[in-house]
Amino acid sequence: MKDYFTLADLDVRGKRGLVRVDFNVPLDGERVTDDTRIRAALPTLRWLLENGASVVLMSHLGRPKGKPDARYSLKPVAARLAELLGQEVATAPDCVGPEVEALAQGLKPGQVLLLENVRFHAAETDNDSDFARALAGLGDFFVNDAFGSAHRAHASTTGVAGFLPAAAGLLMEKELLELGSLVSAPQAPFVVLLGGAKVGDKIGVMENLIGKADRILIGGGMAFPFLKARGLEIGRSLCEEDLEVPRRIEAKARGTRTELFLPLDVVVASEFAEGAPHRVVPVEEIPADMMGLDIGPRTVELFAKELSAARTVFWNGPMGVFEKKPFDRGTRAVAQAVADSQARSVVGGGDSVAALEQAGLADRITHVSTGGGASLELVEGRELPGVAALRRQPTAPRS
Repeated sequence: MKDYFTLADLDVRGKRGLVRVDFNVPLDGERVTDDTRIRAALPTLRWLLENGASVVLMSHLGRPKGKPDARYSLKPVAARLAELLGQEVATAPDCVGPEVEALAQGLKPGQVLLLENVRFHAAETDNDSDFARALAGLGDFFVNDAFGSAHRAHASTTGVAGFLPAAAGLLMEKELLELGSLVSAPQAPFVVLLGGAKVGDKIGVMENLIGKADRILIGGGMAFPFLKARGLEIGRSLCEEDLEVPRRIEAKARGTRTELFLPLDVVVASEFAEGAPHRVVPVEEIPADMMGLDIGPRTVELFAKELSAARTVFWNGPMGVFEKKPFDRGTRAVAQAVADSQARSVVGGGDSVAALEQAGLADRITHVSTGGGASLELVEGRELPGVAALRRQPTAPRS
């Protein structure tokens, strides 16, 4: 038995489900440019509708600073959701208030209502109990399917769970199972590929996986503090000042099963710009007036070799400044290597996922996580507030 409630624990027929989804999607005016997160919520929504519930959806979009802002309205999302579900999706002018309550109470089984952006109220991010109670009044039970926001203790992710029977949705359940098993039962060799700008963002992950992972491959900007801590010249490459962190991580890894791999070569340029003149140099020969912006071909070959031998892979973070060509090559190459691997593969983080999707490789990954920060915190071994709110109590929820 799982230690948190799931949809199977709820009696939903003829009831209104208040469902927290992650519809924080990119917009171009009135058009959703990437509907991945909307599609990810469909299994839970269809399950509820097919089992006789009506659904009230709540989500945030962007950072509207606690007040209404038309640029962050969820109305374009409702239009796309209606297309994907093949049915009408009603919209509310707000997420609380008498008019919203009337719309929710008027729903019939099988109908869907999308509330307006919960972050139009500062009380959302403050996890205000009165605001949470008002949201909870719109449903008979609560389902949290917003894994991407599960690391936030907000009113719509944790607060409402104190007022309603609460359970994990199918997406949330899948994320917890896939990411949880990475730490609890990885099949060896377990290879972890970490990139991105800062060591600080991944300290917890590395420290938790030392002794569990067989290899940790480090690329991107976070490789340079490790190289500098080893006494190498890194030029104008990105580097956090505190070198005690990489030294501590290297010291912790010694004497464990975990080997740390750093780049052998890097692509350097004198400026970070699209198409900037660049060249490949060994990490021992980075010019003082240049910066490393991507891993080089020898590093790609090394990382690809380790990935090809893996049975379990976790990847989070790009290998270079992925946003500008030609410094995206390393990230694209390791994306291909992860996809080509026979390993069970789990990928999280916006740039890593974007690289897979742009290369058409996402369907060759065992699990592509919908949560960047949430996936990292879970792999760090931290409890997510949105999950803690769903923990089983001595008696099952009644709805």
